[in-house]
Amino acid sequence: MKNIINKWYKNHALIYKIFLFIGTTFLIVYLFPKSGKFKYNFDKNKPWQSENLYAPFDFAIQKSPEELEKERAVIIENGAVYFDLTQEVKAFVLDDYNKKFNASFNDSLGRKKTELFKIGKTVLNEIYKVGILEEDYNYPNDKSVVILDGQNQVVSTTYSELSKLDAFRKLLEKQLEDNGNARYSSVFLSLFFDLIEPNLKINKSITQKALDEELNKISTTYGNIEKETLIISKGELVEGDKYDILKSLESEYESQVWSSSNYTWVVVSYSMLVALTLLMLLLFLKKYRNEVFLDNTKVTFIFFNIILMVLLTTLIVSYNSKYVYVVPLCVLPLVLKAFFDARLGLFSHVLTVLLLGFIVPNSYEYMFLQIIAGIVTILTVSELYKRANLFISVGQITFIYIITYFAFFIIHEGSVANLHFEAFGIFILCGLATLFVQPLIYIYEKLFGLVSDVSLLELSDTNSKLLKELANKAPGTFHHSLNVANLAEASANEIGANAMLVRVGALYHDIGKMKNPTYFIENQSTGINPHDELSAHESAQIIFSHVLDGIEIGKRNNLPDRVIDFIRTHHGTTLVYYFYMKEKEIDSTTNAADFRYSGPKPFSKETAILMMCDSVEAASKSLKDPSSTKINYFVENIINKQMEDGQFLNADITFKEIESIKKILKNKLANIFHLRIEYPE
Repeated sequence: MKNIINKWYKNHALIYKIFLFIGTTFLIVYLFPKSGKFKYNFDKNKPWQSENLYAPFDFAIQKSPEELEKERAVIIENGAVYFDLTQEVKAFVLDDYNKKFNASFNDSLGRKKTELFKIGKTVLNEIYKVGILEEDYNYPNDKSVVILDGQNQVVSTTYSELSKLDAFRKLLEKQLEDNGNARYSSVFLSLFFDLIEPNLKINKSITQKALDEELNKISTTYGNIEKETLIISKGELVEGDKYDILKSLESEYESQVWSSSNYTWVVVSYSMLVALTLLMLLLFLKKYRNEVFLDNTKVTFIFFNIILMVLLTTLIVSYNSKYVYVVPLCVLPLVLKAFFDARLGLFSHVLTVLLLGFIVPNSYEYMFLQIIAGIVTILTVSELYKRANLFISVGQITFIYIITYFAFFIIHEGSVANLHFEAFGIFILCGLATLFVQPLIYIYEKLFGLVSDVSLLELSDTNSKLLKELANKAPGTFHHSLNVANLAEASANEIGANAMLVRVGALYHDIGKMKNPTYFIENQSTGINPHDELSAHESAQIIFSHVLDGIEIGKRNNLPDRVIDFIRTHHGTTLVYYFYMKEKEIDSTTNAADFRYSGPKPFSKETAILMMCDSVEAASKSLKDPSSTKINYFVENIINKQMEDGQFLNADITFKEIESIKKILKNKLANIFHLRIEYPE
């Protein structure tokens, strides 16, 4: 059991990567569409680019959305409206008319009263012939209407046959005028306003139910294509029925071919392809970026960014695929270049674009545009911490998008007549979204503990709190650190290392000396050396402690781990030679290991550069009457001893690069120690 636990602990980093690999694969597959993908790309009114296409199975021709919408509109326009009729209202109104008429007209009118009574009753019968509406629903006059009287009797008519609430006015005035009784109009109008009650009310539920039944009867197809039928020939224009048939085949292919019975095969196939893509990324890291591969946080960070781009693209495609270029995919190589390097950024970008080819329409065109844009991103973006550089690069990326899209459009269309200028707006939006990379880098630094050039620029400010404290407490050390930073930056630029990182590392590498500044010779301005009161062993321990003290101070001040690495490694496992020889004079059996730093040794080009520059700059203060020959011998001697001591075995630095660094250090020291002319007093 103990052996199993030990093996688990020993291989925990590899086990984590396996789980990360599997988890990322399944998450990306989960985001992918689960239906089959029609393997042909086509656009309306454009030539068919593939080989002759024959129907792989029988399928129906689907009506276009426009045709279906047109049929729905016709049914909605011609659909009947159902009204409920209340029969009792008419009888009640006629009975009430008999009573109120006698109260409104005197018996002294004689036969005229009888005539007027008949006129009023005729008008009432006319307006209640079909029924009176509760309100005006503003339907067309020819709108079909169905009257339901509640006794299973149905009357079909048109909307114009229904009376509105005030329809009696014109009819009544006309009847009275035709019979020479216009003077009684005001009395009748007053009487009818009190009498009239609506008896027709719309039945919305039955109306909607009847409409839904009619809409459900609409057929979504209008013909069939038999298996092996030639659908379209190569070079033929995709238009009219050809376009409808191809769209129908695409729909049938994705819904019918990939049924539930072989759904598992689709998922397995996707998983194999995604796993293969991610495996290529891991193999690339293992072979060419081993320091990244060994850091699980960095591997997780890369996988997280790939998942994020797949997620954003999937969401946009699900909403509307024509906006797919809004997703700022160039953020991926920008971010990875900021934290790692251009080669890793471009490789990850290309693999991500290959994955997205599964879910986007016109995948070849999309992949070409995005890969070209990614290459332009890598080539144009340098020194991301300079804001102007980012704006210029985003402008260039947007321009490349527009040019490439324009070229594809001309190839497909053959002219610019139907050019969609809104697509250019989408690319501009993509460019604006790419500018979000600056705050995104800051967020990533906090979440993953990574360091970008932007943070390094901030740390290189000598007015920062920690460097001001170093200048105040250990001014000699601060001056030494500035000199080392200049030497290291020049050396890094010469061999193509990260100059900004090595400069920041040089500025902070000796911050541990703030704890006991006077024990280091560069800070002994009074001429008193406290080491005179200590034994060689005690002095060595104080010298050693500035490394551990520096690490502690760095962590307390939230310095990034990449900067603290310079504090850890700037002395490697070198020997504190002065105190070792001092002790050896007293005791010849002294063990050299007791006077060596605990390490670790430098493990990158940048940390190796700092060790060389730190040793050369510190020792250069002892040079007397420096000449070109002395400086050359001096630099060669110090760095060769470090090489012989095996200090650079863990650093990925070559002999050629070390020779280049020596040359830079010799030139820089020659400039530092140049003689000035003596001015006359």
